Amino acid sequence: MHRYRPARLSRAFRSALSAFAFAAVLAVAVPGFAQAQCLDQSQARAAVANGQALPLGRVAGSVGGEIVRADLCREGGRLVYVLSVLSGGRVDNRVVDAQSGRILR
Repeated sequence: MHRYRPARLSRAFRSALSAFAFAAVLAVAVPGFAQAQCLDQSQARAAVANGQALPLGRVAGSVGGEIVRADLCREGGRLVYVLSVLSGGRVDNRVVDAQSGRILR
């Protein structure tokens, strides 16, 4: 017969609450984290044509792997490339400033 163990329930609850609090702090602390709005293909082409964003090919050499997915998004008042990059057998996400090509995270 299983016995009720309040200490384990309490520990699980505290763990879940901590995870929720961390996610809430992250969403507030990282500008635009929850508000990134990606452009559609025609908007992205226009942004590159108008000089608001570098062409993806100019950014590709600095990300350290093969780009398997790319989105041009507005985040925190600027354009960024949100990239999925294959490197060393893993896919990692990178965020790159679309005007300078600098890796942000």
